[in-house]
Amino acid sequence: MAPSAEKMAHSEIPPALEPDGALTPVPEVSGIFGRIVDKISTVFALGFLLAMGILIFEIFMRHVFNSPTLWAHETTTFLSAIGFVFAGLYCASRDKHIRVVIIYDIAGPKLRRALDIGISIVCAISSGFFAWAGWLMVQRAAFKPDGSIHLETTGSAFNAPYPGLLKIFMLLVLIALTIQFVVLAINYVRAKPYDMRANSGAAKDND
Repeated sequence: MAPSAEKMAHSEIPPALEPDGALTPVPEVSGIFGRIVDKISTVFALGFLLAMGILIFEIFMRHVFNSPTLWAHETTTFLSAIGFVFAGLYCASRDKHIRVVIIYDIAGPKLRRALDIGISIVCAISSGFFAWAGWLMVQRAAFKPDGSIHLETTGSAFNAPYPGLLKIFMLLVLIALTIQFVVLAINYVRAKPYDMRANSGAAKDND
């Protein structure tokens, strides 16, 4: 028996891409904050292209001129790392984070709304705790015991401050992730009890 218009199966949830290959719009429940995250995501996507370019340059320098660089490996690792860290926030802003949908698929619109609210609240609390843990990590990676700023470095010949920068970035992303889940919870509360995912996560108002 085919799912009704009011209750779509998980397999029928709109994909991330439109048929023409364009990205689907950011769900309205993500609010203005989600749209801001979506806008700046291009910067981190370009970081992967930059990392690829650096790797090509390193291969060229190593095998053509026999003069490998000191910075290429650590820099590409850093660029890829910040891209993957930001990807978690990007998925949340598009309401595409991982779910176990066994119960969700058989639930009615009202229960789905309650699950969306509950999931968002739990995720916000979890992200908040992770942000606090991230701050404790940043205290050790960015400050000396006397309180002066000194970023943790790689300890290699290049000795870049990438570990310290990555931990600071992770803290900022976790704070942003907490905010995004709070926005999602608020907008799910405001939304009408119908299948919001079947309608691109529409809500009455945005935060």
